[in-house]
Amino acid sequence: LEVSMDTWNFFYTCLVSLWLHRFYIYSALASGISIWIIAQFFTTKTKKKGNPASSEGAEDKLLNGLGTLQAKEVFVTGVKIFYGSQTGTAKKFAAGLAEAVISLNLPVEVISMGDYDPDDLVDETTSRSICVFLVATYTDGEPTESAAWFCKWLGEAATDFRFGKTYLKGLRYAVFGLGNSAYIHHYNMVGRRVDKWLWMLGASRVLTRAEGDCNVAQSKHGSIEADFEAWKTKLLSRLQALCRGEKKPCSGKCKKGKCKSSRKQSKESSSHEHQASEHEDTEAEELFDTSSEEEADAEEAGGTNSVVDVEDLGNIMSHVKKAKVSLLEQVQNVRDLSPIIKIDGLIYFSFPGYRLIGSHSGVKLCRWTKSMLRGRGGCYKHTFYGIESHRCMEATPSLACANKCVFCWRHHTNPVGTEWQWKMDQPEMILREAIENHQNMIKQFKGVSGVRADRMEEAMAVKHCALSLVGEPIMYPEINQFVKLLHQHSISSFLVTNAQFPDEIRNLGPVTQLYVSVDASTRESLKKIDRPLFKDFWQRFLDSLKALSEKQQRTVYRLTLVKAWNVDELKAYAELIALGKPDFVEVKGVTYCGESSASNLTMANVPWHEEVVHFVQELADLIPDYEIACEHEHSNCLLIAHKKFKVDGEWWTWINYGRFQELVQEQERSGGSKTFTAADYVAKTPRWALFGSRERGFDPLDVRYQRKNKARDISGC
Repeated sequence: LEVSMDTWNFFYTCLVSLWLHRFYIYSALASGISIWIIAQFFTTKTKKKGNPASSEGAEDKLLNGLGTLQAKEVFVTGVKIFYGSQTGTAKKFAAGLAEAVISLNLPVEVISMGDYDPDDLVDETTSRSICVFLVATYTDGEPTESAAWFCKWLGEAATDFRFGKTYLKGLRYAVFGLGNSAYIHHYNMVGRRVDKWLWMLGASRVLTRAEGDCNVAQSKHGSIEADFEAWKTKLLSRLQALCRGEKKPCSGKCKKGKCKSSRKQSKESSSHEHQASEHEDTEAEELFDTSSEEEADAEEAGGTNSVVDVEDLGNIMSHVKKAKVSLLEQVQNVRDLSPIIKIDGLIYFSFPGYRLIGSHSGVKLCRWTKSMLRGRGGCYKHTFYGIESHRCMEATPSLACANKCVFCWRHHTNPVGTEWQWKMDQPEMILREAIENHQNMIKQFKGVSGVRADRMEEAMAVKHCALSLVGEPIMYPEINQFVKLLHQHSISSFLVTNAQFPDEIRNLGPVTQLYVSVDASTRESLKKIDRPLFKDFWQRFLDSLKALSEKQQRTVYRLTLVKAWNVDELKAYAELIALGKPDFVEVKGVTYCGESSASNLTMANVPWHEEVVHFVQELADLIPDYEIACEHEHSNCLLIAHKKFKVDGEWWTWINYGRFQELVQEQERSGGSKTFTAADYVAKTPRWALFGSRERGFDPLDVRYQRKNKARDISGC
């Protein structure tokens, strides 16, 4: 007991002593902590001063998740270096840059533009990679052979409204151009265009474009190698900043596709760019690349709506003539610009990717033609009717139209009118130049990655013609002769009309397949969707359907579904089908083609494929003589066929094209006395094309191309 008391007294005495001296104890602890914090601060600062590179490297590794297991946000997943080289200089630069990037502990991939599918660029919008483009300018301002297809694709995409201004939004890039200032008129033209086109598609620059000069007398750093090394140093510094999460753009002053650095770039390339700007090519480029007071005047005269009626052209021509149209001949020589539509010697409109013929016709390469050339599948006409998409020519003998449809995928850049009022070109000339231009566009695919040699050879012989490019083909006064010429060349004809010219439909000779666009089923909805110019548009529409019922060859209704606009008119559609008695009814979801001041259509108006299927199933229940026959899921399209094309339980929706040509020739030789019907040139539909098949309309002979990150569909015809 005494021991216990002594122990307690000892502890009690200690506790009392600590309590009495608590102030000194607190002061000592506070001083110790302060000294430790100060020591840590100075130690860290000294390390950073002594070895900043290792500190930054460690920080880069940490932020990129390359040196730690701790989860951190990754700002840069890697660098992809694309090069287009003729003599090997750009390739050598790409290899050198790759070694430097590896030293930053970043994954790197070096890619020749000739081996790359530019369609895959859209995958880089979400990959967090940095894309670096090293492109040389070759003869006459053209890209090198390996980069030709890449640049052609990029240029067409940048000027094609179906891609839109945000198609490559999220892609981060930098461009270094290789050129020779001795060729002043074309100096570094390819690098400038690639930079501009990427910007136009919504991509973001991480560094101002630089230009290397093979002309040592004019090179800023004494040689093209030195020019590249100077730019490479800036790029590597920028990559380090991006890895740390810095988001400052190249300068923040980019405008109209031209990167204006905050630094004074006049010292970098003043002599080259100033001299080149005086050349006609650059001047022509500037004409279409920037806004001018004259263009603003013309826009004000035409209003905010991009649709210009032919009848209204006289009111704005005084403004248009003020623009720099005197450069027409020079502009037409600048290959990256869209062709100019010239009617009776006057310039009115521009179409990206078109080849214009004469004064009122045009031809364009369909995206499905390109797809089938590469073995990636054909269009819905291939699935429904057996056309060979790579052998199909999309054209029109009339750019003008009598409607201003809200979903027009040409964005109303074509003239509109209710009657033919232009100087007429002969059908022989139109067909000859259409085939020639089509073949020239096909030839540009020679050597492109993925293009099948057998289909390339077949594509040079046009077998089908879709007269659905733009406008109203049936307005052309010589449309019958033009169609006859197609048949004489063993080319099948698919003619589309907007159901506003009933007399022309009645007078039309045999066509392989005649389409009528039935975009709505009531007067009110047709006026809202098609916005026709004719005051008696509804009666013309009904009369056109009646005229269609009198045709003996294959006829088709083409229904375009616009969600919230025309998908609830099933009964009215059924009545229109009973009126026109078409052989087939194509039902397709509307394709959104980007913003347009001429339409308030948005992605919300695009129905899902399953919604289209549901609509078609309900419509088929209301028309007892028809059934759902085929489906092309990729085009969001289904085919309803008359039961007369179902023989012994099997569908015969395909076309025997050879037999059709024989029947047309027999009718011609008989002077029209010997006629034929749609049933005389049918062919059996393959199993994979039928509705409900596992393939859902995709030809198993081709390989379906699936993107890693699926982008929106920009399908055309």
